[in-house]
Amino acid sequence: MSHPVTRRQFVAQSAIGAAGAIVMSNANRAQAADVKSGWIDAHVHVWTPDTDKYRLAAGYKKEGMAPPSFTPEELLAQARPCGVSRITLIQMSFYKFDNSYMLDTMARFPGVFSGVAVVDSEAPTVGETMVELKSKGVRGFRLAPWANDPAAYFGTPGINKMWQVGARQRLNMCLLINPNSLPVVDRMCQQYPDTPVVIDHFARIGVDGTVNDAVLKELCDLAKHKQITVKLSAFYALGKKTMPYDDLLPMIRRLIDAYGVERLMWATDCPFQVQNGHTYESSIALIRDRLDASPSDKEWLLKKTAEKVYFS
Repeated sequence: MSHPVTRRQFVAQSAIGAAGAIVMSNANRAQAADVKSGWIDAHVHVWTPDTDKYRLAAGYKKEGMAPPSFTPEELLAQARPCGVSRITLIQMSFYKFDNSYMLDTMARFPGVFSGVAVVDSEAPTVGETMVELKSKGVRGFRLAPWANDPAAYFGTPGINKMWQVGARQRLNMCLLINPNSLPVVDRMCQQYPDTPVVIDHFARIGVDGTVNDAVLKELCDLAKHKQITVKLSAFYALGKKTMPYDDLLPMIRRLIDAYGVERLMWATDCPFQVQNGHTYESSIALIRDRLDASPSDKEWLLKKTAEKVYFS
């Protein structure tokens, strides 16, 4: 049998409830501040072995997933001990245009993850899809012309539509390119001067084991386009491909001279950075410990540029 609540009891219970809300609010603010205090890894892929809930795209098989699993929990176990508290997720090719796993991960860890999606540029509603994904925390869209003729790829109506929407919505065109795409990127940036652009992995300069000076100059020359940002990433795959990656420091210095630290950002490209004897720590250590730069410059490279590009 219930008893009526007296006015005094009501006031007391209300005070307890309000105090609890204040405690929770303070805890949430403290958690948000803690997340924002660490470094940012600007390029990571995640996936799940649960291929029943998150189905693989046509042409991909579960046995081809290597490693078989790289969940956000597995990622954070690598990143957090190195002082990394926020991460930009790049849609994994296993899922093609279905960004569900990335979006669900972002929703499960509020404030921790930003996202770069993959969409069908040939779909008539590609612009609307981009805007919808922006509302879910996506801040960029991956374009990969390196498997095709770059001029033909960037010349399609759908890709041009994406660059137009990117300019209006401040959404980044995130380019996985080889050096042969650099002249085409130059032309696209001239055509769409307001579209923000991110070039992944040094434009893959050094993937053949050597850093070609003429090609590096091409990448540095693109700094004239103020909307371009470059990722210092995928150290495991470039140059000598051996820790501690000191052979990449001259290329990083050239890019700093060309772009300034405010337009460069570090990233690992996990899980690939943590395979075959490579480590997460060795990647961040190249910038944090081995690069000759001021603490304020390193803060731009390890946090503030990525924060501006992906978390604002």
